[in-house]
Amino acid sequence: MTAPWHVTEALATRYARGAAPEPDAWSLERHVETCTACASRVSAAVAATPAGPALAHVRSALLAAARPEEVSPEAVRHQAVSPQAVRPHVVSPQAVPVAAHRRRPTGAPGPRLARMLWAAGPALRGAWLVAVLVVVAAAVGLAHGAGFQGARPVLLAVAPVLPLGGVAVSYGRHADPMYEIGVATPSGGLRLLLTRAAAVLGVCVPLLTAAGALLPPVTGVPGAAAWLLPGLALTLATLVLGSFVGCRAAAATLTGGWLLAVAGPVLGRPGATGELARYLSGPAAQGGWAAAVVLCGCLLALRRRSFDHLETS
Repeated sequence: MTAPWHVTEALATRYARGAAPEPDAWSLERHVETCTACASRVSAAVAATPAGPALAHVRSALLAAARPEEVSPEAVRHQAVSPQAVRPHVVSPQAVPVAAHRRRPTGAPGPRLARMLWAAGPALRGAWLVAVLVVVAAAVGLAHGAGFQGARPVLLAVAPVLPLGGVAVSYGRHADPMYEIGVATPSGGLRLLLTRAAAVLGVCVPLLTAAGALLPPVTGVPGAAAWLLPGLALTLATLVLGSFVGCRAAAATLTGGWLLAVAGPVLGRPGATGELARYLSGPAAQGGWAAAVVLCGCLLALRRRSFDHLETS
């Protein structure tokens, strides 16, 4: 058993002055969310800096504006000079006024919905979602409207790499305007990336599987759900490779490799669509993809700390 870690006076002072190393600062910010004693120690250190009075004034003004009928000027002044009045990057649940929640109009979206939309990432708010819907609509329309028998093989051939595009536009300084802020928060890094990857899969899995089930069956072509394990394995592989080169480059590399090695040869030769079964169905293929999922999951766990640092390219 290791002794519990707490913020020392020296670390609190360096953090308040902005001199703490980046990993130490992030560890401190995560720790003070659950440790009142360390939060008070850091608050006192910040209050002792030249920025302390200004931050305390901002907090008192916010409290007065949020619940003017409940906070007297004396109480605000007392809170402004209290060591607990200034807590950098940390908002206590008790600081959220109950009256503000009561004044929210009925039916208005609350902070929880806003956090969920932000956590889902840019993919679900941008062109990637439209592209997935277009692929699904085109496959169903070609199959039932134009009688195109190759719609099912084409959909199954591209379905495993469609989530990779969503991951590519969900995380990284090139894709997310809030990337630097998100990485610096306790919920940033791999946790945020996994949340957004899960949101991408939550869109792709039902849409693509339902579309595949609606398409006319083709002899020798796998079932509608045969792409799920390959898609999950490629998504996790994108996260693992993204820990080295960034999610955008990783997604582009794996997508290009899949299209060249699997989708291109299969779809480029008439009558070769039945070869999809070799890649997507059968005990050997599905067992191999399951093993790849486990392997990528283990590698991602080993590389989890790499997402705590900002991308440099």
